[in-house]
Amino acid sequence: MAQITLKTLAHSYSPNPAGPQDYAIREMSHVWHQGGAYALLGPSGCGKSTLLNIISGLLTPSDGQVLFDDQVMNELPPEERNIAQVFQFPVIYDTMTVFDNLAFPLRNVGTPADKVKQRVEEVADILDLTSLLKRKAKNLTADEKQKVSMGRGLVREDVSAILFDEPLTVIDPQLKWKLRRKLKEIHEKFNITMIYVTHDQLEASTFADKIAVMYEGQVVQFGTPRELFEEPAHTFVGYFIGSPGMNFLDVELTETGARVNDTPFPLSHRIQTAMRRADSRNLKIGIRPEFVEVLSEASDDTCMVEVKSTQDLGTYRIFSFLFAGLNLKARINEDQVVSGDRVHVRFPEAHLNLYVDEYRVEIGNE
Repeated sequence: MAQITLKTLAHSYSPNPAGPQDYAIREMSHVWHQGGAYALLGPSGCGKSTLLNIISGLLTPSDGQVLFDDQVMNELPPEERNIAQVFQFPVIYDTMTVFDNLAFPLRNVGTPADKVKQRVEEVADILDLTSLLKRKAKNLTADEKQKVSMGRGLVREDVSAILFDEPLTVIDPQLKWKLRRKLKEIHEKFNITMIYVTHDQLEASTFADKIAVMYEGQVVQFGTPRELFEEPAHTFVGYFIGSPGMNFLDVELTETGARVNDTPFPLSHRIQTAMRRADSRNLKIGIRPEFVEVLSEASDDTCMVEVKSTQDLGTYRIFSFLFAGLNLKARINEDQVVSGDRVHVRFPEAHLNLYVDEYRVEIGNE
């Protein structure tokens, strides 16, 4: 196992990049600590797979360094980095049995036969492959083939890290949760550094202790699932994490307070002070739908809104409404009644986040 450090790393597929827009990975420095379970989360095209391929050695970065512990790895090919990588589609040998597929990485480094047998059986048991060990891989289902591919990555005990590039894409939805839990159990048992690439926030939060959220070639936040939900460091994190994502309102100060698209918006003196300190006009207030209160009566800190729709999701409902020309959402209890064309909502100060130039700032206590 190893600590993986990315030092002022950047990568462009263009031979002559003219600016940040030409970089798939914008300059970053980041550390994956030894033995951690991490997820690299973001939408398609944000640079996740590019970053993973740089770590594994399939791609050489344009700038910066990749270090395993204190050793610079930039010039080393994948086979010398001691990395196991599990890809989106299963990589196995169809003509071999499941046992031989799992044994191949061990035999390739000269592992004694008794140790090979012991380790293969151990991994097969964890992945529920024991009954398939004698079967030819070509006769397996897509789910089973991907489990074998994952097992090939897990079978070696001496790897520096295991990298997973959206490994559950071809897995039946009913089995995804079970396999995520299996990976978590494997990590807890063997304490292997694991980095799991996905665009699915549920996969990321189920597997990882910490999640790196990528957006436009940058890691915009690195934290626990709870931190990403409660204190999104960037507006993209607020939008991408949660279902539905965070509500955002572009706000500006007036002589008498604050407004959203010329509509008065109640904000405390404390938040207004933080806004005045910001050297920017790009100011946003963010609040999770879970914290928006839908009320039948008005008060000094409520806003009248236009009712759009209510979506019943079983144990709760998503209430959509229009305020100052913005489509916003609130999560309400399944038994809460919303009647009429207009209601009042409250945006509790304790749950408001202030964003300056898309990044969250501390509001302070003044």
